[in-house]
Amino acid sequence: MNSCIIPEGYTSRLSVYETQRAIEFIKKNFQKNLGSALNLKRVSAPLFVRADTGLNDNLNGVERPVSFDVPAVQGAECQVVHSLAKWKRWALKEYEFREGKGLYTDMNAIRRDEAVLDNLHSVYVDQWDWEKVIRPQDRTTEYLKDTVRRIVSAICMTGDELEWEFPQLSAHLSREVFFITTQELEDMYPELSPSQRENEITKLHPTVFLMQIGKTLRSGQKHDGRAPDYDDWDLNGDILFRNELLDRAFEVSSMGIRVSPESLDRQLSLAGCDDRRSYPFHRALLAGELPPSIGGGIGQSRLCMLLIGCAHIGEVQSGIWDEETVNLCRAKGVHLL
Repeated sequence: MNSCIIPEGYTSRLSVYETQRAIEFIKKNFQKNLGSALNLKRVSAPLFVRADTGLNDNLNGVERPVSFDVPAVQGAECQVVHSLAKWKRWALKEYEFREGKGLYTDMNAIRRDEAVLDNLHSVYVDQWDWEKVIRPQDRTTEYLKDTVRRIVSAICMTGDELEWEFPQLSAHLSREVFFITTQELEDMYPELSPSQRENEITKLHPTVFLMQIGKTLRSGQKHDGRAPDYDDWDLNGDILFRNELLDRAFEVSSMGIRVSPESLDRQLSLAGCDDRRSYPFHRALLAGELPPSIGGGIGQSRLCMLLIGCAHIGEVQSGIWDEETVNLCRAKGVHLL
């Protein structure tokens, strides 16, 4: 399904060649800024994992992973990762990270069941996946908020550096973060859909951290789905910026303090996912063998779009698009990579 919209009169501020330079600049500098803000080190990460480990991210539980068998490993079934949400926490232990230190990595994924291909969504996902060991007493809303502020600061700093290198760009993002829960947002706009609520709140506050995603609201609905086995639904959220070009809320990060054995046990039952308890990852977590952590993903193409001022994600990543999108972008002078 296509729902791409190109704003009237839009033209890229950079040539295709200069856009590539800007993408390289953003990725190089944001990694440095994020690592300094959260005390993270870069590590290597897998493109695929064995299906029987339970390490793949199940997202909303309905998306089909890209799977293949490996005859040389007794025909083991492997899956291209949806994200590294679970693998990272396992890696913190295996790579011997200690309290206050963490990792980040380049994550590349294929989400073949992406329902809508539009300005922000494609079947290819690239993000900085990060994870950090915390103390048990750090599993608090205040620790979460402090981490969010640090990430927003790293994003804004990268935007400033980009404008020094490319003066024709001007993202002008707000460093002041407005914190609100999904229930508070529903109470403000009960007649609107979740995406419409996000659009409205970012009109009032251009940088928002929307908290407690995955919980059932008083309306009986969820703001959005969230897998039960990585984020604690009481201690998670999305970082949203106001995208003036597209006139909408613009999510750049999904993140949160990770489940404890107790919250994992509760959320698996609430989600009807008790079958996952038999996977090695879940057994280790329920037994308290994995360190408490906080982590998330920050969209690389999303961040490049936002800071460069692009109208379509295909301007900053090489993807595959339906004929309607290709024809619309060609007619509007938008160069899809």
